[in-house]
Amino acid sequence: MKNTSKRNPWAWIPTLYFAQGLPYVAVMTISVIMYKRLGISNTDIALYTGWLYLPWVIKPFWSPFVDIIKTKRWWTLTMQWIIAFALAGIAFAIPAPFFFQLTLAIFWLVGFTSATHDIAADGFYMHALTEHEQSLYVGIRSTFYRIATVAGQGLLVIIAGFIETNSGLAPVAVTVNADPAAEWKAPQLDAIYSASSDLAGELEFFTPVNDINVAVNTPEEVTVMVNGKEETMPFGRYSAIMRDSVKNMNERNGFVVAETKAAAAGEATVAADKGPSSFTAWVKKHFGEDRQPFTARDNNFAIVGVRLNKQPKQGEEIVLNVTHKSGDQSIKLEQNKLSTRFIFTADNWDKPAYLFYEVDHKLTQPTTASFEGASGNIPLAWSIVFAVLSAFFFIVAAYHSWALPRPASDGNNEAGNSASSIIAEFFETFKSFFNKPQAWVAIAFMLLYRLPEAQLVKLINPFLLDPIDKGGLGLTTGEVGVVYGTVGIIGLTLGGIIGGIVAAKGGLKKWLWPMAWSMSLTCLTFVYLSYASDHSLLTVNICVFVEQFGYGFGFTAYMLYLIYFSEGKHKTAHYAICTGFMALGMMLPGMAAGWLQETIGYRHFFIWTMICCAATIGICAFIKIDPNFGRKIEKQ
Repeated sequence: MKNTSKRNPWAWIPTLYFAQGLPYVAVMTISVIMYKRLGISNTDIALYTGWLYLPWVIKPFWSPFVDIIKTKRWWTLTMQWIIAFALAGIAFAIPAPFFFQLTLAIFWLVGFTSATHDIAADGFYMHALTEHEQSLYVGIRSTFYRIATVAGQGLLVIIAGFIETNSGLAPVAVTVNADPAAEWKAPQLDAIYSASSDLAGELEFFTPVNDINVAVNTPEEVTVMVNGKEETMPFGRYSAIMRDSVKNMNERNGFVVAETKAAAAGEATVAADKGPSSFTAWVKKHFGEDRQPFTARDNNFAIVGVRLNKQPKQGEEIVLNVTHKSGDQSIKLEQNKLSTRFIFTADNWDKPAYLFYEVDHKLTQPTTASFEGASGNIPLAWSIVFAVLSAFFFIVAAYHSWALPRPASDGNNEAGNSASSIIAEFFETFKSFFNKPQAWVAIAFMLLYRLPEAQLVKLINPFLLDPIDKGGLGLTTGEVGVVYGTVGIIGLTLGGIIGGIVAAKGGLKKWLWPMAWSMSLTCLTFVYLSYASDHSLLTVNICVFVEQFGYGFGFTAYMLYLIYFSEGKHKTAHYAICTGFMALGMMLPGMAAGWLQETIGYRHFFIWTMICCAATIGICAFIKIDPNFGRKIEKQ
C-alpha cells in the first residue's frame, strides 16, 4: 500500500525547484563561460552550445513516457541521481586533452536529463499538492527557480574566479576612470615598450599604467597617420580601426589563437543594404513616429598593455584571463569581437597583450571600474565548480529520497508492461490533450495571454539603453543593470508570490480578470516613459518595478491555468505540452518585435503593445474555470 503521508510543502518545494533551475543554468550559461575561459573560440562556442537548448524545446514529445511509466517521484529522483553523476563526469573530463568533445557530450546528457526532470518535477507538484496548495506555492516555486539561476550565474562563477586568482601568479589589476569633463587624448600603444624588461623579483605580470584616465566625450573626427600620410576620418571609423589593430597584434604575437579563415570571412561578410521592403516602408509611412533623424555618438575607448616581467620556462604556457571585478559596468572590457584570454610563452613574454576598454558615451558623472587578470589553474577551477554542483545533487537526491511525499495519485496512469500497450498509451496522451473540453480555446489562451509581454520583454533593455534622440531613455549600462537586473527582478518576484497568495485565497476564477488587467495595464508605464520628459533614475525604477510586478502578478493566472487545464489523466504530459505552447507564444511575437520597433519607433511600439492587451483580455472571456479551483474549501 502506498504511503500517502504528506510532508510540509516547505520541506521539498524550495529544494526541488532550486534543483530544477541549476542544471539549466549549468548547460546554457556556465558552459559558455567555462569554454571561453578554457580557450574555445567564439565560433565553436556559439555553434555547439546553441544546440544545447534543444532538449527543453522538444521535451513535450517524450513527456508521455514520464507520465505512463513508473511514478513522477521515481523519475524525479532518478534524474537527480543521473545529473549528479553526469556533473561529476564533467568535473573529471575538464583536464582531459579532448575535454571539449567529452564535456559537450556530457552536457547533452545533462540537458536531456534536466528537461526530463522538469517534466517529472512539475507533474509531481500537481500530484503531491491540493489545488489550493498549488495556487499558494506557485510563486514560491518560481522564486526558488530564479534564485537557482542567480546562484548559478553568480556564485559558481565567483568560486571559479576565486580559485583562478589564488592558484597562479599574482593577479594584475587595472582601474579605468572615466570623466565627462576630461579632454580627449589619443591612446599610446607603444607606452609599454618603454618599461624595463628585466624587473627584479619573482615572475609576474605588469602594466605600465594600472590606473588609466579616459575622457567620455569624443571628437567627431580625428587625424591620424595612415601609411605615412595624415588622414582625417570619423571617430567611429578610427575606433573600429584601433580595435582591429588590437585584435591583429594579439593574434600576430601569439597571445590569441586566430579564428579560422572561414569563420573570419563569415564575420566580415555583410549583406548589401537594399533598403526597406515595400511592406516595411508602408508600415513606417502610416504608423511610424515623426522623429528627427538620429545623431549617433561614439563610445570612447582605452587601450592597456599587459606583459610578463621575465621569461617563463621553455614550453610553459601561462594563461591570463581578464574580467570585470567591480565598479560601473558602463566601462566594459570588449569581449564580443576581442578575446580577454591571453597565452604567454617563452616566445612572446616580452611583448604586450592589449586590452580594449569601451566607455559609454551617456555617462554624465565621473565613474570608475576595476578589472583583474588571473592566471591560475583554470581547468582545476572549473573542475571544482562542477564537483561542487555534483556534490549538491548527490545531497539533494538523497534528501529528496526522504523528503518527497508519496501521493496516492502518482503512478495511476501507468500503462501495461508490453511495448504495444505503452506505445498505444503514448499516442493516446496526445489525442486526449486535443480532445479535452475547450482545447483550442486553451491553446489560444496559451498563445495570446502573454502577447504584449512577449514583444515588450525583447525591447525593454534596448529602450533603456538607446539615446534620447533615438527614442530611448539614454541610461548607461550600469544603470540598466540596477534598474532591470535588480529592481525589476524584485518586482517580478514579489508579484509572483503575492499572486500565488491571493489566488489561493479566492481561487483562479475570481482572480483571473484582475491578473489579466494587471498584465495589461502595467504596460502603460513604458508608454509613459516614452512620452514623459522626466527620465530621472527614480522615475525609471518605479515604472520598471510597477511593470514587472504587474507581469509577475498576472503571470500567476497563466501558470495556474496551465495546471488547471492539465488536470486529469496524463496531467504530467499534458502540462509539458502546455509549456511547449507557452514557449511558442513567447518566441513568435518576440521574433518580430525588433523589426516592428525599428519601423515605427518606441512610442508607437509601446502603444501597439497596449493594443495587443486586447488579446490578453479578450481570450479570458472565452475560457471556463471551476470557481473552486485553487481556492481553499472550508470544512463543514
